[in-house]
Amino acid sequence: MFKGTTILCVRRGNKVAIAGDGQVTLGSQIIKASAKKVRLIGDAKVIAGFAGSTSDAMTLLERFEKRLDENQGHLLRAAA
Repeated sequence: MFKGTTILCVRRGNKVAIAGDGQVTLGSQIIKASAKKVRLIGDAKVIAGFAGSTSDAMTLLERFEKRLDENQGHLLRAAA
């Protein structure tokens, strides 16, 4: 049995698709099956998704969005 969370990103040419499984688990129990792990941030110009424990993923997403705002939407600077 595989346990984990998934964020999948595919790029083909100049098009990108990103999706998340939406499942939140606590140990072996599914707590929520429809979580929003992929979001538009930075004035809806950046699509971001983080996999991992829910608190870690949400914290990373919030910190990344803050860095994106601090760097006026410059994606590479925010990610570094």
